[in-house]
Amino acid sequence: MEETTMTRMDTKKVEEFLGRVVTDFGAALSVVLSYIGDKKGLYKAMAYVGPLSVSDLARRTGMSENYLKDWLINQAAGGYINFDPRTGKYSLPDEHAAALTDECSPFFVAGGFQVINAMMKAVDRIEDNFSTGTGMKWGEHHHDLFEGTERFFKPSYLGNLLENWLPAVTDIRQRLTGGITVADLGCGYGASTIIMAEAFPSSTFVGFDNHEPSIERARKLASKKKLNNISFAVAGAQDFTGKYDFITFFDCLHDMGDPIGALKKCLSNLNPKGIIMAVEPMAGKRTEENFNPVGRVYSGASVLICTPNALATGGYVLGTVASDEELEKVARQAGFRKFRRATETPFNRVFEILP
Repeated sequence: MEETTMTRMDTKKVEEFLGRVVTDFGAALSVVLSYIGDKKGLYKAMAYVGPLSVSDLARRTGMSENYLKDWLINQAAGGYINFDPRTGKYSLPDEHAAALTDECSPFFVAGGFQVINAMMKAVDRIEDNFSTGTGMKWGEHHHDLFEGTERFFKPSYLGNLLENWLPAVTDIRQRLTGGITVADLGCGYGASTIIMAEAFPSSTFVGFDNHEPSIERARKLASKKKLNNISFAVAGAQDFTGKYDFITFFDCLHDMGDPIGALKKCLSNLNPKGIIMAVEPMAGKRTEENFNPVGRVYSGASVLICTPNALATGGYVLGTVASDEELEKVARQAGFRKFRRATETPFNRVFEILP
């Protein structure tokens, strides 16, 4: 009797794979429910108050018990919250509360749910792009992407920018303290720009972004801080104006459809002894070094956000998991002679680029 594909297969391996798929099904649904938990204030209602029943949470939030009952089961099944079978009550561990409710905490991650929710809304468009090879601009995404990106990246900037990243760049912290001019390109809502402006009042900062609604939001956020050394302007990395001692890219150089042209523009806009700092997502030097949870997230974001934007704005696609070598190639083609990885975190690489 002829052997079939089914008889040759190791059914145990098939079952193990199906287990991974079911886990992913649950994770995908849980991201949506966690987004709702963030938006509706469910995590905040559970934070630092001890065990709550379904009815308790309903009273605290004004939400429907019918929805909360299974939302709580989903969250407990994912390990986000705890359940005590003796009392039938749920609790949010303090450590999880810091990550899910405290936007000033360097551990805050809830903005990521908002980003992923926005990405999911672009699926139909991206599906078509697989066939056509066309792109989709950043500004064409659902508005949750813009706010979510600021909420997701800001904690990392708060935890690393002043204490780790800037000190790793040659002499830049000392120069910022003394007073220099800084351009923050692709600044979005201006989180990175504002953090630096607050820390270095003697320096002058200009945040640039080609997405006008983001610049409007950045101006409002900066005005609340009453800073007199910061401004924002609508401009891309290839048409921003002014001369600067320090130019920064925070998680955006890889999104640009002409990164070589952007860096060439930076070269012409740098003062003597000027420095560029580019913060980029963590990625491996070899393809297989991205086969991990961080690489999985960043490569997925690349397909849904970064690659489409690059295709729509010039066509040079670095992608979110561009290697150090690929980034250095771009810098050298733009005319820069020195390129080094200054420091890193589990989620980011920080590069120093010099003429």
